[in-house]
Amino acid sequence: MRPAPTATRPSQSAEDYLERIQELMEEKGYARVVDIASSLKVKQASVTSMVQKLAEQGYLNYEKYRGLILTDKGRTVALRIQERHATLSRFFSLLGLDAATQQADIEGIEHHLSPETVTCLADLAEFFEKNPAVLERFGKSRGKARRG
Repeated sequence: MRPAPTATRPSQSAEDYLERIQELMEEKGYARVVDIASSLKVKQASVTSMVQKLAEQGYLNYEKYRGLILTDKGRTVALRIQERHATLSRFFSLLGLDAATQQADIEGIEHHLSPETVTCLADLAEFFEKNPAVLERFGKSRGKARRG
């Protein structure tokens, strides 16, 4: 079972919001409630409620009708989440999984993995990248296992 959120670890939903806010900031230079709601496919009222909670917890600064900005604390969390997402995508790509499968699987598991597990997967991806013959042997062994 996943540990309960703490003051230093936001909930899964809060992580999704922080990640999306950071992405919007990178894409557009700003993030507004309407943009977050549209991209996460939720109601603006839900976004407003979550944004207010995140502001109270020190993850962002929010001014009604003006938009929001991640604090250093919020940016740190958002960047960690983006890095975790990128690590999983990198690892799954090496295994030859298509983009749609990767996205669905990443969304399903990313919040449930410990930092230690993500680090281990990053190390394994790096190992495979540095040892392509091993990765090829692994791929071939999987092909045999599926036929058998």
